[in-house]
Amino acid sequence: MSLAVPGRRTRQGRWTPHHRRVLEDCRAMRTDDFWQLIDQARVGEGGGPDAVAVRAVALLATREPEEILGYTRHQARVLAASHRVDLWGAAYLINGGISDDDFHNFRGWLMTQGRDVFARAVAEPDSLAELPPVRTASLSGEEFACARMLAVPWEAYRKATAAELPAHRDPIPVPDLNDFWDFDDAEEARRRLPKLAALFVEPPGE
Repeated sequence: MSLAVPGRRTRQGRWTPHHRRVLEDCRAMRTDDFWQLIDQARVGEGGGPDAVAVRAVALLATREPEEILGYTRHQARVLAASHRVDLWGAAYLINGGISDDDFHNFRGWLMTQGRDVFARAVAEPDSLAELPPVRTASLSGEEFACARMLAVPWEAYRKATAAELPAHRDPIPVPDLNDFWDFDDAEEARRRLPKLAALFVEPPGE
């Protein structure tokens, strides 16, 4: 088993195929490029999250196929990094219940909110209580999801090449979640996510 660190040479001084593919992905599109494209899509006029996704497809489809593949890789990393129990719990409170697939789509919506909001939500899920649309949803019952945002690289690749996006040979591993808590436990929700619980969990005795 090789213990070589990604992006470095092996002891024999050679790049492994895995390392070459990782480096090619990084060269094709940087993390900043990934989020800048999303920011450009957010600037467009009109519409909600689905409109952001449509504009992202149009922007990404103008790039080289290698860049679209790089975007796909960065999206997979973003989704893996955000696969966290407390963020799932936050989504559960906000949407009034959420399945595995729904949590995936919730993070698609979260991507449409931009890098800063996404990064803060991953680090501090309770910060979502400060977003105006989330505060409004506590009264309106609106739910947040954007499956179309997750499909952006596939649609863009098809539009740019008239071919299907190839599967990546080295998928990004998604971390196991072994510290689940009962999202319906109001007391635990108040302890872990006090700001969101104040918006979405009924006060004791009501």
